[in-house]
Formats: sequence, C-alpha cells, structure tokens
Amino acid sequence: MLSPVIDHPALAIPTMPPFTPPAPQARAGRTFRHTIDIYLKDSNAYANTYFSRYFEWQGICRERWFHECIAPDMLQGLGAFVTKRAHTEYLHETFPFQHVTCELNTHDVRHCSFHLAFRFLVEGTLVASGYQQVAFVRQDKRLQRLPEEILERVREYTLSPAA
Repeated sequence: MLSPVIDHPALAIPTMPPFTPPAPQARAGRTFRHTIDIYLKDSNAYANTYFSRYFEWQGICRERWFHECIAPDMLQGLGAFVTKRAHTEYLHETFPFQHVTCELNTHDVRHCSFHLAFRFLVEGTLVASGYQQVAFVRQDKRLQRLPEEILERVREYTLSPAA
C-alpha cells in the first residue's frame, strides 16, 4: 500500500451533499446572455469543439455577468468570489464559426453563496449546460456575507419553478 490517497483515491475526496440543478423548464425574472464565437483553436482535428472550452466559457460568462450586472469592481475591496463547485454537461457537437449563446441564471441564493446555472445554445438548440457554486470570502478566505444590495441584484436572475 503506497498511501490511502493513491490506493483509494475516492476516499480522499471530501463528501459534499449532492447538487440538484434547477429543472430545465424553470423561469427567471432576468437572464444574462453572452455570445461566444467558436474558432479553429477551439476544436480538434475533426472540427469538434473541445469539451474544456465550455468549462472555460462558464468562467467568461460569469465574469462578464459580475462586471456588467452585479458590481463592476467585483467587490475586490470587500473580498473575493471563489468557486466551490463546478460542473459541465456536453450534450451536442458544435463546430468552428458557430455562435454560442451562454445563458446565465442564479438559484439557491444565500447570504454568503449562490449557484449559477449555465445553458449553452446554438441556434436555439441546447448544446451544453452546467453550474457553479460561488461563495464570497474575506481576504483570509473565511466566508463573508454579501452586501444586501448585491444579493438583491443576484436575486434578479433567480430561476423559479415553472407554473
């Protein structure tokens, strides 16, 4: 036995409660949209878009949303946003020179954290989806409450169950 981590890597991963993303038919007050162009650099020899690009695009869409809709300075003077959890599901092939629309909504908004739901669409077809759990922390990495006015802005994008 080399080590518990090497011999049993699953035992080294801390357990977290399962995450349930919102239902696809959920509705939102507001939805943030960001368009991404796919280029040859984003694809393999078969011209399929690399899966990892969707993960990267989640971050780009999130940063644009923070900057345009929540706080232009991303609250750098108060703390930092950190990603606690992230996931992407690749659902359909995409190719260079297509335009991908990333839609972003929030859910499970709490005092110190919230989830972001991402949907990637090409011409109205869902090609990928994902989520992130984001927490707000102080400089010493301890959780910190978000200012109420920021929470109000985040809640404007909250998904709610369809009627």
